[in-house]
Amino acid sequence: MMISDNAYQIAIQVLKEASFEHGFLASVQNEANYKRVWTRDSVLCGLAALQTGDNSLVQTFKNALITIFDHQHEAGFFPSNIGIEDKHVSFGGPVGRTDNTSWAIIGMCKFLIQCPDSNFAEKYYANICNGFKVLEAWEFNGKGLIYVPQSGNWADEYYQHGYLLMDQLLRVWALELAAKVYNMDRFNHKAIAIRAIIEENFHSSKLSQKPYLPLLERSKSNFPNNYWVGGFNPSAVYTNFDLLANALAIYLQLGSSQIQNQLISYLRQSISQNEFMIPSFSPTIEIAEPDFNILMNLHSFKFRNFPHQFHNGGLWPVWNGFLAGIILNIDESLANEIGKRVELACKLGTSEQPEWDFNECFNGLTNKPQGISRCSWSAAGLILSKSAFL
Repeated sequence: MMISDNAYQIAIQVLKEASFEHGFLASVQNEANYKRVWTRDSVLCGLAALQTGDNSLVQTFKNALITIFDHQHEAGFFPSNIGIEDKHVSFGGPVGRTDNTSWAIIGMCKFLIQCPDSNFAEKYYANICNGFKVLEAWEFNGKGLIYVPQSGNWADEYYQHGYLLMDQLLRVWALELAAKVYNMDRFNHKAIAIRAIIEENFHSSKLSQKPYLPLLERSKSNFPNNYWVGGFNPSAVYTNFDLLANALAIYLQLGSSQIQNQLISYLRQSISQNEFMIPSFSPTIEIAEPDFNILMNLHSFKFRNFPHQFHNGGLWPVWNGFLAGIILNIDESLANEIGKRVELACKLGTSEQPEWDFNECFNGLTNKPQGISRCSWSAAGLILSKSAFL
């Protein structure tokens, strides 16, 4: 990957500064809500730690997994975050986070694949089974797809809800990894079944004759043909582009080779049209659009989803770096270009931190940093862009 060795080493140092005895902090900065072990952030940092092979970072990842798994809810779902000072365990804000359960299982299994430990695997096997049980319960109709409430995943101030692609693919990934670690056919069988449902309902090329919802049949003409739709619910189909969902679709080799090639072509076009990184969700929802009214009511502390900001067309180094590592073996030149832009983003500074700020997110129009400084999963994104993600 064409990012500099200096950038790589600085990113590793940020992760080390975010490390403590119970895992990774979300940010090196002394920000109260980021001075916690977040499940999702910790797993992304842990995946980066495994890529580096640095023993101290790998140990921090193990510590984070212990913290996360030891605080699993008795019903089976995993924490959103755990406080390091007040020890408060949060399972979400207005609603819980459906993606954290899959992220936790993914993190544990990726760790065990690279660092085999039969005792560690056995200790948390029941936790993983309970996690899969709650994911199955969240199907609600028993038909294979989990239903994600509004504010129910990483984009917790975005307007979408329902059968969201990103959450389905995280579950597939978790099932396939668990099948590998524990040699359990039933995990694989479930993953295969979910894959089939996804391929028949989230892409224009193969909309099922028996769609998951009647609305899909009526909405066929609105489906894009060069990427996977973000999701749907009984009253809406989200035809916008979801970067993380489509990155996972590439990584999990979802669909035919033709579909994969069309998606890579779309990404090439997207990076050529954007001077900086690829937005996490596009197109941006403008103020005059009806969905903007929904966004206006979806914030806890202050409104951040103005056009081209935060989840609404904002730019996130973590997901761009994740994508770059995934496509490195598919389109090296495109991966290198995205990786260089992630490095540029991480190097950009603020008045408090003149350079190498590793900001959380950026404005999609001005490219200016608009999130928390010294963000650990931004550093993880740069590391993940360095080499092919396996």
